[in-house]
Amino acid sequence: MTITVAGEKKEYKEGLTLPELIELEDVETPQYVTVSINDEFVATEDKEKTVLKEGDSVEFLYFMGGGQ
Repeated sequence: MTITVAGEKKEYKEGLTLPELIELEDVETPQYVTVSINDEFVATEDKEKTVLKEGDSVEFLYFMGGGQ
């Protein structure tokens, strides 16, 4: 199946779960990443059971602190 990850179309197996994608994409500090699928945020408690579908668009978002 084809999904878009961070703006790039990629091929993955059918039934791919979000945790599998996070591992395949070698996401840094996955416990702190916020994920959106088709512009909808995935709740932390839903990450483990989320299965991706053909045509999904996935973004990994990192929030940074700092400033003065």
